[in-house]
Amino acid sequence: MTAMGPAPEPEILVKKVRGRRHAAHHGGAWKVAYADFVTAMMAFFLLMWLLGATDEEKRRGIADYFAPTILPMERSGGSNGVMGGRSLQEPEGNAPYPQLSGPQPALPFQTAKGGAGKAEADAMREVAERIRKRVEADPGLRDLGDQIRMTVTDEGLRIELIDKEDYSMFRSGTAEMDPRARAVLGVVAEAVRDMPNRLAVRGHTDSVPFSGANGMNNWTLSTYRAEATRAVLARSGLGEERFSRLEGLADTEPLVPENPADPRNRRMSVTLLRE
Repeated sequence: MTAMGPAPEPEILVKKVRGRRHAAHHGGAWKVAYADFVTAMMAFFLLMWLLGATDEEKRRGIADYFAPTILPMERSGGSNGVMGGRSLQEPEGNAPYPQLSGPQPALPFQTAKGGAGKAEADAMREVAERIRKRVEADPGLRDLGDQIRMTVTDEGLRIELIDKEDYSMFRSGTAEMDPRARAVLGVVAEAVRDMPNRLAVRGHTDSVPFSGANGMNNWTLSTYRAEATRAVLARSGLGEERFSRLEGLADTEPLVPENPADPRNRRMSVTLLRE
């Protein structure tokens, strides 16, 4: 203390600090959307690169691979297997650019307008089903199942054996048949043996010009191959009286009209005729 009185109390200052709120979290939804956008752009540029780096035939094959053609029985053609991706909404059951590869779980049919008697139609369906099952059950023939096309038309049950790029039923430029093609015809003969219906055999070629020895051309080649097909069926137990006619049509009825040179236009047709 001093003479003037007691010393003043020290002043105490209290400072209150209020915490600042952080800005609201923006979330990560934009990152997901951005990732989707980048993925879509990568897919787009990959598609553009594929279109520029492939020719028409390869692009067609890519389109066939992704085409959703497996549909219910009797309403459409399966994408693969015995029917080979044929659409029943197209004339003669031909889907644009049909694919011929892989197994097929069911066998669809095309019934011609006006139809036949139910009993005859059912019998033809049973024949086709027997052929399908026999081919699929044989390990040596199973991979040829996608080259067998069956269609019920106004004429009857048409069974076609179709070439593809990596397998032909005949040696090039000849009527010399591959052993596995003969085996498939043996299955066909067994399936129709007990039927009273007669058969028509047709040979088809692609449009690639052919001129062999002795003036042979696509007309004569298709005829010789039709005769070779008939001969195999006859040796498999079908009597001569079972055959109604034999025709060589060259390239006049292509299976793939958009590409007359397509190997799938080379085929043999065996039709179980309606009575």
